[in-house]
Amino acid sequence: MELVRKAHEFAKVAHEGVYRKWSGEPYVEHPARVAAMLEELGFPEKVIAAAYLHDVVEDCGISLAELAEKFSPEVAALVAEVSNPKLPKEPGNRAWRKAMAAEHLAKSSYEGASLKLADMLDNGRNVVELAPDFAVGYMPEMSKKLVAVAHGHPELVERAKKLFG
Repeated sequence: MELVRKAHEFAKVAHEGVYRKWSGEPYVEHPARVAAMLEELGFPEKVIAAAYLHDVVEDCGISLAELAEKFSPEVAALVAEVSNPKLPKEPGNRAWRKAMAAEHLAKSSYEGASLKLADMLDNGRNVVELAPDFAVGYMPEMSKKLVAVAHGHPELVERAKKLFG
């Protein structure tokens, strides 16, 4: 599991000093929980590594090319599948951006959809408790996004249905 160890260390450095806005916990704990969910379900090393790295492109300014070079093209491709797509300069409203992201996710592989489901589950696990005002809009958005990733691991899909309704 050298690839997984390397991805975990990279994520720790990339997210150093960053904390989750709802819980205040170190950010790296989020990708670690996502990776653990996928590891428990028996996903291969490249998927677990991508789970550790899934937020570094959007949040830390790391390029997909750098991930491909440091880890593998397959790991970078999985991160790309779950990252928000690049949109035109005029991004439109939030609903439009969310629709574009859902369209992008609908094209993801089984592994990519499963990674996104694990990410959604971890993000949604305590948002109602810690950020109830935000959760009013967030939870229905996740329910809609669930349709786009319903081709992921059946256990994750069922857990997400229970959480997001």
